[in-house]
Amino acid sequence: MLLAIFALVLVPNVAHAHRFAPSSLQIYEGESAQYEVLWKTPLQTTSNIPLRPALPEGCDIKQESEPQIEGTGVVKRWSLDCSSLDQGLIGAFVGVDGLAQNQASAILIYSYLDGRSWQQVLNTEVDTVTVPSAPTAGGVFGSYTVMGAEHIWAGPDHLLFVLGLVLLVVGFRSLLVTVTSFTVGHSVTLAMVTLGVFDYPVALVEFLIALSIFVLALEVNAAKAGWFARFPWAVALGFGLLHGMGFAGALGEVGLPQGQVPVALLSFNIGIELGQIAFILLVLATGFLVRRYLTAWRTRLEPIAIYTMGGVAAMWCYERGFSVLGF
Repeated sequence: MLLAIFALVLVPNVAHAHRFAPSSLQIYEGESAQYEVLWKTPLQTTSNIPLRPALPEGCDIKQESEPQIEGTGVVKRWSLDCSSLDQGLIGAFVGVDGLAQNQASAILIYSYLDGRSWQQVLNTEVDTVTVPSAPTAGGVFGSYTVMGAEHIWAGPDHLLFVLGLVLLVVGFRSLLVTVTSFTVGHSVTLAMVTLGVFDYPVALVEFLIALSIFVLALEVNAAKAGWFARFPWAVALGFGLLHGMGFAGALGEVGLPQGQVPVALLSFNIGIELGQIAFILLVLATGFLVRRYLTAWRTRLEPIAIYTMGGVAAMWCYERGFSVLGF
């Protein structure tokens, strides 16, 4: 029942998968406390209260650009003069207003004059931080791990695919091999796309991700007797390559810190895996409760999750298909 309710909760957000990526506040340090600021936030929000950078008093805006739409986000740039502050933005409070009202998160990236960078995830609990004098690898690792976990939990299409794998596979050992194959698949393309080995058409990949969920729902519904059920590890590996491009798109919107790309890439992937494992444990626990206390209802409850998964995926295919065609 919980699986079915979880799937049904996703229906109101059918048209918005991947459109609520974390906002990004990037600050580039220049000479004499001069700064270039880039602010990117999703077009669609969950509240009438806008998300806005919170910069310290004493910083004057020298130049400000008009908002521009880039993909599913709005980008704004401006130049700051913080020479009235003793150390510029070092030691000053920087944050984002409106995170709590929108139940959103943001990534703050501060690039120092010497090429180093520092990152911090801002959320509903911590929306303001002090800019440190030097970045640490531990800070990068923690920030990108949290961001990876948040991304997979905010991406219902990826979670629905994982749900399909759990429903398809019989036996814990087979499930472990299948999930590991999915991990290997999306880790490979996540790294390759992020490092610039190859590029891909975003709209087409988003459509194919939705199609993979729909096809998987059909196989689960077909009494688990098809080719997918016989070789689930191969299916998970192949579709994992596809889903990795979707993960890379989210990471590309935030960017990677110079000099700490391996740490950021590794920690983001670890965050994805932790979020994925937590979701799988939730599904398995729900399945245990159903078998233990709702045995008579089991055959009636499972189809609800399957048909809802297929229906949501079909609507994603319809919407994203039009995007591929340019409508």
